[in-house]
Amino acid sequence: MKKLASILVLVFAVTFTTQAQKKRGGNGERDFKLTAEQHATLAVKKMTLTLDLSEKQQNQIKPLLMAQMAERKTAMAERKANRADKKRPTADEMYAMQNERLDKRIAMKNRMKEILNKEQLEKFGKMRKNKGKMAMNKTKGKKGSKDNKGEQRGRRS
Repeated sequence: MKKLASILVLVFAVTFTTQAQKKRGGNGERDFKLTAEQHATLAVKKMTLTLDLSEKQQNQIKPLLMAQMAERKTAMAERKANRADKKRPTADEMYAMQNERLDKRIAMKNRMKEILNKEQLEKFGKMRKNKGKMAMNKTKGKKGSKDNKGEQRGRRS
């Protein structure tokens, strides 16, 4: 009888733990969807607060960010469709995608150099670096991330 009771307690504990993790983890999607224009407007306002942008600079940056956000949304939809079809890119396709992404980053940086002054450009560079660091820290704890796999292997040894 004691064994049966302890087994039931163990089963309930495992069930509740997994349910709590499912609720907490989520899949990264939010209940609300913003348009590319809304994303760009929010990004420009954040940049205005951080970089102290003038009205002219805001008007120059907003179309750039809108185009970037629209491209990002279409690329995300394409990746989602490929993931649903379980289609993985080849090495050549990965190279082409990374090359294109870097070309776009270079072009964006050059455009920002034309719009921002030296001090603003330095702050903008720091913002981008911090954003990258935050993204790296965010993925460390996610299941299946490279950093997390290394930690799991280390624990087992």
